[in-house]
Amino acid sequence: MSPDSVFKAYDIRGRTDNGELTPELFRLVGGAFVELVGDGEIAVGRDCRESSQGLFEGLVQGINGAGADVVDLGQVPTDLVYFYSGRHRLPGAVITASHNPPEYNGLKLCRAGAAPVGAESGLEEIRSAVVEERARAAEAPGSVRQVDAIEEYVDHLMGIVDPATIGPLRVAVDGGNGMAGVTVGRVFARLQATLDGLYLDPDGTFPNHPADPIQPENLRDLIAKVAEGGHDLGVAFDGDADRAFFIDDEAEALSGSTVTALIARWMLARNPGASIIHNLITSRAVPEVVKAAGGTPIRTRVGHSFIKQVMAESGAVFGGEHSGHYYFADNYRADSGMLAMLILLRVLSEADRPLSVLRQEVETYHSSGEINFVVDDPKAAMARVEARFPDAETDHVDGLSMDLGDVWFNLRPSNTEPLLRLNVESGDEQTMEETVALIESTLKEVG
Repeated sequence: MSPDSVFKAYDIRGRTDNGELTPELFRLVGGAFVELVGDGEIAVGRDCRESSQGLFEGLVQGINGAGADVVDLGQVPTDLVYFYSGRHRLPGAVITASHNPPEYNGLKLCRAGAAPVGAESGLEEIRSAVVEERARAAEAPGSVRQVDAIEEYVDHLMGIVDPATIGPLRVAVDGGNGMAGVTVGRVFARLQATLDGLYLDPDGTFPNHPADPIQPENLRDLIAKVAEGGHDLGVAFDGDADRAFFIDDEAEALSGSTVTALIARWMLARNPGASIIHNLITSRAVPEVVKAAGGTPIRTRVGHSFIKQVMAESGAVFGGEHSGHYYFADNYRADSGMLAMLILLRVLSEADRPLSVLRQEVETYHSSGEINFVVDDPKAAMARVEARFPDAETDHVDGLSMDLGDVWFNLRPSNTEPLLRLNVESGDEQTMEETVALIESTLKEVG
């Protein structure tokens, strides 16, 4: 099987049960990564999936064989690897498939300082080396040393959000049996807030529900917990804990756009006039809130490598995605679900009203949420949808974005799954629903 299919726009992702991802492939990737970043030390972490240890061993073999040393961070969240890369100025790698099912795995890479490695920033060079099976062999192989960086990581988070500023809130946290469980207890040990945990034990089979909280059905247990009463906030992490999703005190989910707007407003109060990144599927409310708070909104493509690059170029202090990724300049421009949670807890601690009320200040539109479609020919499907709206203002920055004045939508291929993703927003709920129905019927025509 060709390795081409597993190289995505900003990471490597595929199945481990059909020969797509193997330790041998990761050995080749490890050697190619050393060619890209040099033969010093590389920090490597992994998630709790059953395939992660074998892929780790293959990756280390390739890195060591190319003459570089490995700092083995163990089973940790993705954002801990980004932190370590930023703090210690080392390239980093984390073996994870994030929110995908157990039979999937993958690899996220970064240069020293947590700078992204995506298709346009090094991943294509790695792909070429792997396809050509170019294996760099050093005269002296590298070594492996194990490092427990969790306390250093927690210290870093508390250096950004002073724990003394977070009040005695009650927080329900669903770890989804992913990597959040490794660090969340150590974080709450520093806070006045009370942790009420669900599924915090890492288990790569994800026995309770898929570690994909963007899907509403995977939030049911957390919503039920919050609905019992007494919680100020509910938090659900995805499998590798770089994303977080939030539930208010009335057990209603917040969109990533709402969270982006709330955090952006808080950041701008402390960084007047700063730039804020938002991707092109966030609500129109996000740039409107940023402008109202005196900041400069910058629109970008979906995906962490693109957003981190634009943050570096623009000097933005914060970036948010509708999908639950939140990026912070103080965190080496890396995304962190845990840091987003801490800032939202501080926002709540400083406010004189609950989240169910606070959110209304930044929610001014009706949104479909993300709707996924399986289609045989994504390009033909998007072309058919574009033809259906000939008078719309259109761009192709990332998939298909069309603005019809009273409603806009984005339809784009997933970078990690064989899907088309649709987001529709309007000031009028009926218009939004009618547009969704029209696009859905158009896609059915294509098949």
